[in-house]
Amino acid sequence: MNVVAIVGSLREASYNMKLAKFIQNRYAEKVTVEILPLHDIPMYNQDEENNPTQAVVEFKAKVKVADAVLWVTPEYNASIPGVLGNVIDWLSRVDKVMIGKPSIVMGASMGNLGTVKAQMHLRDILFAQGLGSPVLQGNEVYIGAAHTKFDEAGNLTDEATIQFLDKVIDNFVAWVK
Repeated sequence: MNVVAIVGSLREASYNMKLAKFIQNRYAEKVTVEILPLHDIPMYNQDEENNPTQAVVEFKAKVKVADAVLWVTPEYNASIPGVLGNVIDWLSRVDKVMIGKPSIVMGASMGNLGTVKAQMHLRDILFAQGLGSPVLQGNEVYIGAAHTKFDEAGNLTDEATIQFLDKVIDNFVAWVK
């Protein structure tokens, strides 16, 4: 199963990027995860939606051919970050490559609630008309106190969190298939 991961953080030491890389590595036998870079995606502009940059064309093409999307979001001001909203705008316009594409949402933060508000907003957005992405329910991953659960090298070390992710990824793979 081929999954693209969209991480809503550009920060070099992002816990959400560390989480995406952990999933990419730990579950490589079950799922192929390609983390899509967001650095080169320009701000969405309706005047340019029919003639987007090559970075947008390639980004949308990778999402289109993927079996599913893994969304990994930090929480900024009790919602999703602007960079994530921007790529969602691109994905929801013209060829609307997210329609019917299965999604799973998760996130990590230093706070105790682990991006719960951002994930609630993202789930609502993914059901919007231009996206129409079914989201795996009942397998929410809110990693709070992330700074205590990753080591210096970026490895997830909290055994309870790892065991929970093992179950969630198994559920996600079965659901998508």
